[in-house]
Amino acid sequence: MLPVDQAESIILNLVQPLNTQRDVETVDLLTASGRILATPVTSKVDFPHWDNSAMDGYAVKFTDVKNSSPENPIALEIIEEIPAGYQPQQQIQPGQTARIFTGACMPKGSDTVVMQEVTQRQGNKVLIQKTPRPQEFVRYRGSFYTAGTPLLQPGIILGASEIAVLAALQCPEITVYRPPKVGILSTGNELVTPDQPLQPGQLVDSNQYALAVAVAQTGAEVIRLGIVPDEPEILKKTIAEAITSTDFLLSTGGVSVGDYDYVEDILTELGAEIQIHSVAVKPGKPLTVAKFADTQCVYFGLPGNPVSALVSFWRFVQPALKKLAGVQEAAWGPEFVTARSLQDLHSNGKRETYLWGQLKLGINGHEFQLAQGSHSSGNLINLAGSTGLAVIPLNETSIAVGESVQVLKIS
Repeated sequence: MLPVDQAESIILNLVQPLNTQRDVETVDLLTASGRILATPVTSKVDFPHWDNSAMDGYAVKFTDVKNSSPENPIALEIIEEIPAGYQPQQQIQPGQTARIFTGACMPKGSDTVVMQEVTQRQGNKVLIQKTPRPQEFVRYRGSFYTAGTPLLQPGIILGASEIAVLAALQCPEITVYRPPKVGILSTGNELVTPDQPLQPGQLVDSNQYALAVAVAQTGAEVIRLGIVPDEPEILKKTIAEAITSTDFLLSTGGVSVGDYDYVEDILTELGAEIQIHSVAVKPGKPLTVAKFADTQCVYFGLPGNPVSALVSFWRFVQPALKKLAGVQEAAWGPEFVTARSLQDLHSNGKRETYLWGQLKLGINGHEFQLAQGSHSSGNLINLAGSTGLAVIPLNETSIAVGESVQVLKIS
């Protein structure tokens, strides 16, 4: 069995990011949410585009009002009113001011905005009753961003803030990586779909649904291949066809040491180089990872037990999928946080152990609440609602209540 960190390293080294020339597409900005930026973005314009006011008030020369106070208010002549979207028509001279509103262009000759709350209007004059700071409430052209410098870097996931920036750039289309294609199949004569009545000894194929959702949440394209019976020729044909049209191929079941576990033999027959057979992790010990040189497809044979399948995906497949998709290295994950355990946590110490439960943010930091019930790899029921996996390291058997524990964030 490989240690967890060694298995993770092998997997990430197998995966190459999508090609920046071949594996990109141009999409409409409104459909770019969640996509991964493929090319650098720069702008030909400064942000802000012009000097503007950050407050409703009066545009002034600081030298005119530097000694103003409630006891000694300074009176200025109002020569213009400047709402947002209006081009100022006059230049501020000594002793003059312009009524200005948030976002409006600063008039020439002014360098400071006095907020209206510390002024008193008297006809076409205004009394400045407090000394502002020099350049107060002025957003100068280029103070947020200078034209021509890098703005957005490839590998970021486009969310609301990035879309807002691109819209401000007047960029209606953007170049992003294509979604990775991930095939998912389940193996086992005992499996049935959720809409079929259960016969004695049969199991519902929940893995197909769980992995489809987990893969889709990364932004990848899901290709569901259904249930494949424990018949070597059918399984071989399914895998052989799937690896020609997918970037990753995930299977569940058939990777242990049972009489009906054919996957590794089939992979070898198809020319795959098997990199991992098992990992010192609980749940999820049986994990087969192989690379097909001719197709560049990476195969992940996940355990059949439902909790093991999901834990293996979160710990090993999801980071690899992020790398493949073009995400920046710093964001590949997995993401661990330190939390205070609210219960005693136990392990036999023979494998790195993951216990599921709820990761919460308490008054004094993160806390981990262990899910009630059996922590069996076959008990999918108490996995519902879990947001974190507490990690008991290899060769450790317990973490006491109140002690710190590393928790893998899951969603």
